[in-house]
Amino acid sequence: MKFFLTLLLNTFVLFSFAQSGSINGIITDKLTNEPIPFANITVDGTNIGTTSDLDGKFSITGLKPGYHKINVYFIGYKPKTTEDIFIGSNMPYIEIELEQSAEELEEVVVTVDPFKKDEESIVSMQSIGTKEIESNPGSNRDISRVIQSFPGVGSTPAFRNDVIIRGGGPSENRFFLDGIEIPVLNHFSTQGASGGPVGIINADFIRTVNFYSSAFPADKYNALSGILDFKLKDGSREKTNFQFALGASETALTFDGPIGKKTSYIFSVRRSYLQFLFSAIGLPFLPTYNDYQLKVKTNINKKSSFEIISLGSLDHLALNKGIENPDASQEYILSQIPINNQWSYTIGGIYRNYFDKGSHTFVLSRNRLNNQLYKYPNNDKTQPKSLDYQSNEAENKFRYELTFKNSAIKYSFSGILEYAQYTNKTEQQVYLNNSLSNLSYQTDLRLFKYGFSSQASRRLLQNRLLISLGLRFDANDFNNNSANPLNQTSPRLSASLALTDKTALNASAGRYFQQGAYTTLGFRNNAGQLVNANTAKYIGLNQYNLGIEHKFVKKVLLSVEGFYKDYFQYPIDLITGSSLANQGADYAIAGLSSVTFSGRGKAYGFEILNRWNLKNFKLLASYTLVSSLFTDINGDYIPSSWDSKHLLTVTGTKDLKNNWRVGAKWRYVGGLPYTPYDLGTSAFVDAWDAKGQAYLDYTKLNTLRFRAFHQLDIRVDKNFFFDKWTLMLYLDIQNAYNFKNTGQDYIVREKKPDGSYKTVNNGTEYVLKAVPNQSGTVLPSIGVMIKL
Repeated sequence: MKFFLTLLLNTFVLFSFAQSGSINGIITDKLTNEPIPFANITVDGTNIGTTSDLDGKFSITGLKPGYHKINVYFIGYKPKTTEDIFIGSNMPYIEIELEQSAEELEEVVVTVDPFKKDEESIVSMQSIGTKEIESNPGSNRDISRVIQSFPGVGSTPAFRNDVIIRGGGPSENRFFLDGIEIPVLNHFSTQGASGGPVGIINADFIRTVNFYSSAFPADKYNALSGILDFKLKDGSREKTNFQFALGASETALTFDGPIGKKTSYIFSVRRSYLQFLFSAIGLPFLPTYNDYQLKVKTNINKKSSFEIISLGSLDHLALNKGIENPDASQEYILSQIPINNQWSYTIGGIYRNYFDKGSHTFVLSRNRLNNQLYKYPNNDKTQPKSLDYQSNEAENKFRYELTFKNSAIKYSFSGILEYAQYTNKTEQQVYLNNSLSNLSYQTDLRLFKYGFSSQASRRLLQNRLLISLGLRFDANDFNNNSANPLNQTSPRLSASLALTDKTALNASAGRYFQQGAYTTLGFRNNAGQLVNANTAKYIGLNQYNLGIEHKFVKKVLLSVEGFYKDYFQYPIDLITGSSLANQGADYAIAGLSSVTFSGRGKAYGFEILNRWNLKNFKLLASYTLVSSLFTDINGDYIPSSWDSKHLLTVTGTKDLKNNWRVGAKWRYVGGLPYTPYDLGTSAFVDAWDAKGQAYLDYTKLNTLRFRAFHQLDIRVDKNFFFDKWTLMLYLDIQNAYNFKNTGQDYIVREKKPDGSYKTVNNGTEYVLKAVPNQSGTVLPSIGVMIKL
């Protein structure tokens, strides 16, 4: 076997250098879409180059396969370097947009800034390229895990993709795909928040991601802590490409290519095989997920284009009830986790029309989430369900954007109209005030929403000072408070002052608003009343940032940034007395309760980022000191569930000879607060059977704290380039030194010898016991990708 494996590997090595790659594309003016002829184009780090033709088009051939960046220079425009582009047998097509320069001709110095930001996004924005996503150790090409390397982004020891930014909850983020909002980013998504175990977006589609942790552009809406703005690849204009991928948890097929002379497409489908692996190793739950993604782009003419974007998911979570003699952890999970069936989709069209000084953009989209959860006490189908939940969220959106430049000022205006429908049918056993009751209601909530924004950006002081001023208004017809857009006035100001040619001082201040979750707005009591109808408000946030950045050389950046977040009108659960900011990082439904919108919160700290973006070496080292506190029902500030204090991540990748690449990521997350159990309430038979798990003691909210979590992930990649196809292999090892994380104890019921549960007090109370909860193991995985 060793002989044949060695022979096979040597055969791959022997024949894997016959391929040379090529890339085609077009150079255009970012504002007007006019093609730019005679632009100078070079491949970064090489002497290979060309110029664009009269139509702005270019072609470069004879490239060594692998990742390359393209440099573009043209007089009167700012030089630009693209993100990493994979070049093999696929003949990628790329549209490169250049921004007009405000500098005088004699002042122009041809240098490229790999960390350059948009004029509307001066502060707290990071751009992430496809190579960083593909090679990030421990992330399995999942963007929600990749951004955990960046400053301000927290994580949890659980295998989840909750996006936790600067002490804010996972419900405070929004996601856009080529300008179309996608409310669902993960499979088995936590409704009312954003997290889940596996991302929906296929990394094969991603060209770059802009990650905002503050200072959002005014046209981005309904977010408090973070925005992920995905820019997708275009399909090839020359040939049809095929890619097959076999990863740690899924298989994927991706196709892209031309449709006629003006249209290209890219399409993928994925399916997991986790249910087979989990069953084989005896895990108590069996997840299955499927998804698709599509982009079709047509360049109607030089002045207009049209895109169709769509993605969807289909998920099913079953219980593995075939386990014989389950241990305490298996029994705990089987007792409390519900069956979950979920599907979602987003589809939208984008029409862009350009004129002499700017562009019009029209976006029409629809998204829908269907979520079903149900649970039988003790998983006994002969008993009535303790939970039967069926919900739908649907949104129909139309957005218009106008962007133009006049007298050195860039203006952006936008307006959005939205019609949403939320339905919910809930039957749930609830143990409250020492008695068991049934919560039973149906909701059919329909909302009309609108918003509009404006933003202006300009350079002053001989281009050393960049200022961007934005204003946004939002409203919906849920109640009188939210119907008045003046109550949701969102001003924002960002500025960057170049102290030297390598050092800049950055600052921003802004107010942001986010609508409460549909689960909260649509919550009813048994009488059918919308219990939050009169008190609901938009959640508000004032955020202030001040930082300094220094570029030692053009590809090495060091930055320090302080932040202060002041929350207001945050919903507080009237039953538990805790802020909803603490919810969203589990598989329950976030926000499903009666609340008061009177909560406050604050999160503050500073971040340090050191980023190296060299051709064969990338380093991203970040440290964040953060405190996160939210008020309870009594108005007292309590550490939130995201108050990790210290976040430290070091991620590095190195390209070696013969198409090898190695990388490592080390994470340290300070211990998170948690709430102890109320074992007295939990022991009651009615209480336990209603929930299937122990109840928390909210009078001691987040008074305990876990110990710190840290983990080392390692990844090795090897690419083989053949004449007409490419083979890509990787080995990813998560938790390489086998760190054991200690979580909150499992609480389970003691059993009698015959397998029934022990009870006391005439059968009214179970006998409970605590079982240590320790998790963490070395998790190796192998991935295979074939590109044709």
